[in-house]
Amino acid sequence: MKRLLSSRQCLWFALVLACAVSIGLYLSGAMRNHSEDFWYLAPNLGLAFIPLLLAIWLQSLLRRQAWKSPLPLIITLLLILFLPNSFYVVSDFIHLQEIPRIDIVQDVVMLAQFSFTGLAFGFISLFILHQELLKRVSERIASTVIATLLLLSSFAIYLGRDLRWNSWDIAVQPFTLVSDVVRRLLDPFAYPETFTITFSFFVMLGSMYIVLWQAKRLFSEK
Repeated sequence: MKRLLSSRQCLWFALVLACAVSIGLYLSGAMRNHSEDFWYLAPNLGLAFIPLLLAIWLQSLLRRQAWKSPLPLIITLLLILFLPNSFYVVSDFIHLQEIPRIDIVQDVVMLAQFSFTGLAFGFISLFILHQELLKRVSERIASTVIATLLLLSSFAIYLGRDLRWNSWDIAVQPFTLVSDVVRRLLDPFAYPETFTITFSFFVMLGSMYIVLWQAKRLFSEK
C-alpha cells in the first residue's frame, strides 16, 4: 500500500506533535497551579527550533551552491550560533527546586517533554550537517567537526545558564562576552565550574548523539 505521507512529512508531523504535547503539559500545569511559572519554556523551545530551520535551509542551498559561497557560510555560522539553544532546554530542570508546585511529578514530565523536543531539534540539525559533511570530507573529519560543535554547544550552555549570556549578545555585547570567555580559559583553576559543567553536558550530548547516529545508520541500511 502506498504511503500517504513521505518520511520527511512524517517527521514534521512527529515534531509538531511533540511541540503540541509540550505546550499542552505546560497549560495543564499552569491551570492546576493557577500560575504561569515556567512560561519561558515555550520561547526557549522556539529558539531551539531555529537551528533546524537553518539546517534545512543550508541543505537546500548546498544543492545549488558551494559551501564556501557567502550565503551558505553565513547560514552555517548562524546555525553554529543558535545550535546551543536546542540543547539548553535540558538545563531548565534546575528550576524545579526554585518553585513550590502542586505536583512535582507532572513538572518533571513537562520538563522532560520540552527537553526531548529541544534535543530532537538539535540532533536532527546535526544529522543534516553530518550528512552534508560526509559528502565532502572523510568520516573522521566529519565526526571531529560534529564533536567540536557539541563541545562548543556545551560551553555555550554554561555561558547561558551560569553567566546568563544569550546568542544575540555576540552582536550586542561582543567585547564583554569575549572577556568573560578569555578570563575562564586563561585561569581555569579560578573557575572550575566552567569545565565541570561543560564536560558534563558534552559527555551527555555526545553519548546521546553517538547512539542516535548509529541507530540511524543501522536502520538506513535496511
